[in-house]
Amino acid sequence: MALLNSQKFSAISKSKNSIHQTTEAVYTVFDVSGKTIFQIDTFGTKKREHPEKVSQSIQIDKDMAQILINKLKNTFNL
Repeated sequence: MALLNSQKFSAISKSKNSIHQTTEAVYTVFDVSGKTIFQIDTFGTKKREHPEKVSQSIQIDKDMAQILINKLKNTFNL
C-alpha cells in the first residue's frame, strides 16, 4: 500500500515503456482524522496464483489529487 506524497513525486524518462495487461480495480473513499483519502486497489491478473487478492493499493489525498489532475490535464490536453 502506498500513500502518494507530492514531495516524493517526480517525472523520469524511461527508455523502455510498455502497456500492461488490464486487470480488475476498485476504489473507495474514506476519512481519517478529517482527511479524505481516495484509494485504488488493483487485483492480480487471472494468471497470478491468487488473482482475487489485492495486488496494489494507491492512496491519494486532496493535495496529491490536485497535482494529478493538473498533470493529467496537461498530458492529455483536457
